[in-house]
Amino acid sequence: MCGIVGILGKTPVATNLVDALRRLEYRGYDSAGIATVEAGTLTRRRAEGKLRNLEKRLLTEPLDGMIGIGHTRWATHGRPTERNAHPHMTAPVAVVHNGIIENFRELRADLEAKGHTFETDTDTEAVVHLITHEMQNGLGPVEAARAALKQLRGAFALGIIFAGQDDLMIAARQGSPLALGHGTGEMYLGSDAIALAPFTDTITYLEEGDWAVMHRSGAEIFD
Repeated sequence: MCGIVGILGKTPVATNLVDALRRLEYRGYDSAGIATVEAGTLTRRRAEGKLRNLEKRLLTEPLDGMIGIGHTRWATHGRPTERNAHPHMTAPVAVVHNGIIENFRELRADLEAKGHTFETDTDTEAVVHLITHEMQNGLGPVEAARAALKQLRGAFALGIIFAGQDDLMIAARQGSPLALGHGTGEMYLGSDAIALAPFTDTITYLEEGDWAVMHRSGAEIFD
């Protein structure tokens, strides 16, 4: 059972992302990673094995973004390698995912036929390329995410961030739990409230089929 965290913060979020992921270790995992937006560009660090491996990498290759997402992965589609670890990303989009995209094979085949190149064996990468494709067709980040969500089948929780957007995060829940945390000028995302406990005691649990547009000032939730 994978773990998801996200932070729209006032200071660099990498350390807090890793700390939040540590509170989700009880779920079990075989790889971990985080991604942030730095100077408008998506940047990520991933590692096989335990969180300490990710922490070691961050010591030599730090991330300074003030918005980011993190993930601990149990391998389902694809081996437990760094290549298959989350977050998955293209130049404009990064995604963390808990659950299974049941129609990922047909989505992948269609996207590959349209010129997209996949780098992993995961079902999650289909979500990344689907959102990217919608953006390439002229949709903005929120509209592209909404269009992509309509095409997904399965059980999933998603956290999504975008290049050039340091005050925007998308969350979506279908079958897998997901919670939003409300801070003062900050917002948080987590697979459960345990991950967010040190940051806030004000939590909104997304209901089945909900998706949310998050900014530091708050969140708008759609059913």
